[in-house]
Amino acid sequence: MNKILKNSWALFMGMGALMLAYGFQGSLLGVRAVKEEFSLAATGFMMSGYFVGYFIGAITIPKLISRVGHIRIFAAFASIASLVILVHAVFINPFVWFLLRILTGVSMVSIYTVAESWLNDRASNKNRGSVLSLYMVILYGAMGCGMFFLNFSNPVNFEPFILISVITSGALIPILLTKRKPPTFKKIESMSLREVYMSSPFGMVSSFFYGTIQSALFTLLAVYAAGMNFTIFQISVVTFLLSVSGAISQWPIGKISDMYDRRKVIIIVSFAAAFFALCAIFASGQMYMPDGLATSKFWFYVFLILFSFCSLPMFSLILAHTNDFIPKEKFVAAGASLQFTFGMGAMGGPFLCSIFMNLTNLNGFFVFLMFFHILIGVYGVYRSKVRPVVENPDSQFVAMPQSITPAGIELNPTTEPIEEPVKTNPVSIFIEEKPLK
Repeated sequence: MNKILKNSWALFMGMGALMLAYGFQGSLLGVRAVKEEFSLAATGFMMSGYFVGYFIGAITIPKLISRVGHIRIFAAFASIASLVILVHAVFINPFVWFLLRILTGVSMVSIYTVAESWLNDRASNKNRGSVLSLYMVILYGAMGCGMFFLNFSNPVNFEPFILISVITSGALIPILLTKRKPPTFKKIESMSLREVYMSSPFGMVSSFFYGTIQSALFTLLAVYAAGMNFTIFQISVVTFLLSVSGAISQWPIGKISDMYDRRKVIIIVSFAAAFFALCAIFASGQMYMPDGLATSKFWFYVFLILFSFCSLPMFSLILAHTNDFIPKEKFVAAGASLQFTFGMGAMGGPFLCSIFMNLTNLNGFFVFLMFFHILIGVYGVYRSKVRPVVENPDSQFVAMPQSITPAGIELNPTTEPIEEPVKTNPVSIFIEEKPLK
């Protein structure tokens, strides 16, 4: 672990700062949209811009990195992200914010790609599992802590936007001052979507649905809480609990999926997440009953934690399930294609969820989450009757952040070994001379 930190401390520090700013930004924009009285449809449309940008960037940025280089790309797009958040404070308009969110999405996927390919270059076959775990802890931990910055100043002021810009700009410093040579970018090949679907229909379909769930969950939870009249501190607690509890749950649920039928585990956690979303609806209704009947927000927090505990490991479960049906040498390619499918679903998630909230009420947020988790579970039950379980000794669960790029998927210890440099030592050759007869 000490060697990992020594080789990559600058990158971890920079990414930690960026995720502080990112976590703060997502909650801030959601709360500010409520304060500015944006309609739910306008808010969902605006928030979906991030995933449109993320999808565009995931396709175009690898070629740009190959031409320009890692450090320049990191510096350029971190600077763009820093500038873009300031423009949010100047032009308060859902459509303008949608365009700005696209730029943020492109910037963040560029930064992720650089960071993960850099980590992949620093990792060896012995430690890349530890590198991925540490990277994931930093991502989720920093993002969760960043949400408490909501208490820094009133969201209707301009100061929070300035703070996000300052933190984002500060993230550049350790990266740009590092003396270590940046990696040579390696293009990641992907499987065709048809090939992935033929290998694992459940993996492909559930990845699309789960992208829809995740994008709505992380972008509109703060909007939901603000609309339910939570205080700023309570909103930061809610978003923090979502991020951290989901990260913690990756390892125990992943271990269970390696011991039992992984598809059944996905089905069970899908239905469990839907159940806890329903419980959260009932808990939120109890909070605003007349005096003497109302309950505290404690049970809402509990059900949100349990929902997150079941829902957030699902992308890693889906990835591992897909790997159960393909050879080891295609793990990274299949992961890249699944991430592409996840991104397609994510683009429509916030807007579609806002429609659910418009048609019902704010609890349409949890109705939406419940509906798509049930879809995944029902389709999983159908597939389990059509196709038997396949034992693949090369496939195992590895915790992955939802924002992982194909470069980061290579950190999965179950993928093909990384080619490590071979150290050649000078060899002395001794020739035994036999005496002449």
